[in-house]
Amino acid sequence: MNLEKIIAHKAVSVFNKLYEQTLENNVLQITKTKKEFNGDYTIVLFPLLRYARKSPQQVGEELGAELKKNDNLFSDYEIVSGYLNISIDNSYWLDFVSEASQNPDYGMSLENENKQKIVIEFSSPNTNKPQHLGHIRNNFLGDSLSRILKANGHDVVKVNLVNDRGIHICKSMLAWEKWGDGTTPKSENRKGDHFVGDYYVLFNKMYKKDVEQLIEEEGYTEKEAEKESPLLQEAKKMLRKWERKNKKVRELWQNMNSWVFDGFDKTYADLGIEFDKTYLESETYLEGKAIVLTNMKRGRVEVANDDSVFVDLEADGLDKKILLRSDGTSVYMTQDLGTAIIRYEDYSFDKHIYVVGNEQDYHFKVLKIVLGKFGYEWSKNLEHFSYGMVELPDGKMKSREGKVVDADDLLAEMKKTAMQKTDELGKLDGLSDDEKNEIIRKISLAALKYFILKVDPKKNMTFNPAESIDFNGNTGPFIQYTYARINSLVRKAEELSINFGEQKLDNINLQDIEKQLIKTIYEFQNVVVDAGKNYSPAFIANYIYNLSKEYNRFYHDLPIFKENDEEIKNFRLKLSKLVGDIIKTALYLLGIEVPARM
Repeated sequence: MNLEKIIAHKAVSVFNKLYEQTLENNVLQITKTKKEFNGDYTIVLFPLLRYARKSPQQVGEELGAELKKNDNLFSDYEIVSGYLNISIDNSYWLDFVSEASQNPDYGMSLENENKQKIVIEFSSPNTNKPQHLGHIRNNFLGDSLSRILKANGHDVVKVNLVNDRGIHICKSMLAWEKWGDGTTPKSENRKGDHFVGDYYVLFNKMYKKDVEQLIEEEGYTEKEAEKESPLLQEAKKMLRKWERKNKKVRELWQNMNSWVFDGFDKTYADLGIEFDKTYLESETYLEGKAIVLTNMKRGRVEVANDDSVFVDLEADGLDKKILLRSDGTSVYMTQDLGTAIIRYEDYSFDKHIYVVGNEQDYHFKVLKIVLGKFGYEWSKNLEHFSYGMVELPDGKMKSREGKVVDADDLLAEMKKTAMQKTDELGKLDGLSDDEKNEIIRKISLAALKYFILKVDPKKNMTFNPAESIDFNGNTGPFIQYTYARINSLVRKAEELSINFGEQKLDNINLQDIEKQLIKTIYEFQNVVVDAGKNYSPAFIANYIYNLSKEYNRFYHDLPIFKENDEEIKNFRLKLSKLVGDIIKTALYLLGIEVPARM
């Protein structure tokens, strides 16, 4: 039971005895006491006045005095304008430090009587291009959310859906067939996903010329030219051949996909991202088509004049949603229907979370409604974790024009910047090249992940690499450096044979800065719970930044090894080690590793 619930239980019990009432715990409003006042927790007195029939000052005085008199949890109290500020006795905080220090997983694996099987889909790249900055935010959010929900006691399955079929895939295939001249990623010394992505960009470049030519030479309108482009018609023809399992087209598709998958594997490894299972759209879309055709027989979907198949959602305040094109080929919705059904068959989930940008809000609203109309009761358990877009300082990314921040290029640039920063500060002097490279990898990835995850997921964000790598301020490296500083203290204590871990904490007179640090540590479990409820890694990021700031103030104001009192010195070492453990755990929930030194 957390401290606020303990206080509520005790305060209501005392209040009921004082005023002969039968109030429930939830009547009490308890908040953390503002820093400008004395106390740790504040009881709002106004809701109690009609039961006590006394003034706020009287109720506060009587309630506070009785709590302090009869319970050693409370050491003092004061009344300020209708609020009762209560101070928690030092013994409680010292006992907490002792208990938490013995639990290296404090804040993790929380017991949950409402444990659920949760499937989380994230990443979902297309095999016509490499992953970019938008994918990076998706990957980091999905991975961190998975860790946070698992820490909250849920059974979490991380899945990926690779979009490896469709018109966009055929565009890159057609471009390579026309202008590739038999080249391969190996012959061009090019990473596979980048190699294929080049041809997707080339297709759109040639398509644009195609459109311009039709407008100039044939007098087409722009809309007509875009629709009638011979190059686009060839891509559509290739898609129809693919769905008919044309041998030549399928062989080309498999070959180019293998290049992309090799590239994706390296990117995921560099990002520190893993999945429990990866689904392929080329396999799940067939289930989707079958479901659509079955429901057409049942009268739940309709056939338009052009032979396309749609579901009418106008009664739901939406529009008519195409499920199969007029040529019989599938759309995204088709495969998402099939994938959802297959996933439920695989996992019988209690909840399915799609980590997808807010540009797809309408898509997932439709998906949930259509599955419900098709008779799948579990569709009510589908959730869209909708997050904001990532933009560059100079505007939005455009994949078709190649105007993106490539994930691999960004990682390389982050490592370069991290190396420059650490060299300037001389932080890695005396280490071997292998040790330096490993620390640089951790620092650069921490800078990137933290910068992305500290922002409220619902908000759009602008990414600026130069701001993310800094050993001061609200950055990943600053938090890592705090951990490394603590690690250095622990190593020094071990060298001096100081066995602070077994020290009993009895008569330590806590200073204000120590007590505040302990109270912040205490909040970690609540922050993990709130992050899970709100699907927000930003809760963890902001918490750990505040914890690191508070620890550094403690470190500077109360030098540990200059302390003459051995009991106090050992206590501060114990407290430091606990902060280090919390930092390591919290960073893990963000998917960030900690270096032993920096």
